[in-house]
Amino acid sequence: MTTSVLIDYSQPLGDSAETGVCSTHQAWARVPQEPTPSRRAELKSQILALLQQRNAALVAHYYVHPDLQDLAEASGGLVADSLEMARFGKSHAAQTLVVCGVRFMGETAKILSPEKRVLMPDLDATCSLDLGCPTREFSAFCDAHPERTVVVYANTSAEVKARADWVVTSGCALDIVRALKAEGKKILWGPDKHLGAYIQRETGADMLLWNGACIVHDEFKAFELQALKQQYPEAAVLVHPESPADVIALADVVGSTAVILRAARELPARTLIVATDNGMMHRLRTHHPDKTFIEAPTSGDSATCKSCAHCPWMAMNGLEDLAHVLSSGAHEIHIPENLIPRARAPIQRMLDFTAARAAPTGASGLVPHLGAA
Repeated sequence: MTTSVLIDYSQPLGDSAETGVCSTHQAWARVPQEPTPSRRAELKSQILALLQQRNAALVAHYYVHPDLQDLAEASGGLVADSLEMARFGKSHAAQTLVVCGVRFMGETAKILSPEKRVLMPDLDATCSLDLGCPTREFSAFCDAHPERTVVVYANTSAEVKARADWVVTSGCALDIVRALKAEGKKILWGPDKHLGAYIQRETGADMLLWNGACIVHDEFKAFELQALKQQYPEAAVLVHPESPADVIALADVVGSTAVILRAARELPARTLIVATDNGMMHRLRTHHPDKTFIEAPTSGDSATCKSCAHCPWMAMNGLEDLAHVLSSGAHEIHIPENLIPRARAPIQRMLDFTAARAAPTGASGLVPHLGAA
């Protein structure tokens, strides 16, 4: 049994080829019903058995339900960000990959492993960045600026990736944009405006930004975060760069999910305020029980709370649906064969770049924010 909720998100409209103007629209998501304790235990046991029977590997994003993260680890799968999920699936011997996350993650896994079967608990689980970057409008935006190198964030559809020169993640975007700038390239960036603006500030690159945003990170509030910092003056603030600039300005460390995990491990602070999807809290608290993790605020004075720091589409991944796809083979990702090579090329370009620069930067590999107090 599920219930549906409406979600506000930003979708480019109007003369997007020139301006990338956004308007507020609505999407929807299903909310799976939490199973009873006995049913929960039964489903977990069933899923572990089915994974073995089906020669399937389970990969889960840090933002999905803790039960799914635990099952991925318990079964020899992986809990990771979207790129590591896809890389793991490519290298794993299993012929079936089950991706607990949102649709672009399943598509990326299929692009990198077209010979494998890729299943998802719910194919309707999407992403506001993907929704807010329709292929036709984004292609028109690119066509209007043919002199620019097209760099897109991984949180996009296979069709948008196929239109790009480079695909990047939040973990490698700074290095790739710096390298492109050094070559004299002008960049057309999509779809996350906050991440794009952060990279633009840090690199000084000439970047034209698409006007999209993550429904989770866009909701963090600088005014309330400042008040929380005053309440916990000893706390370190960890911020994902999909957040607004005034939130990033309050950070001690800015970076991807991998950087946030590393900061939690390596920073001496015993209290950490975290501005990313609260699905991360399970892993942070499990791996660092001696530390206190506090969610950065998404609501407060003069603020609204659309997502309350949790992606509604990540929440669509549930135990019942996971068991169903494993037993039935339903919810398979399909991508047109002629699209796969075009979508893989910019991803492979990123993989080759990051492989060549695998050596960590500095002692810890953290990315400190230059303007942090």
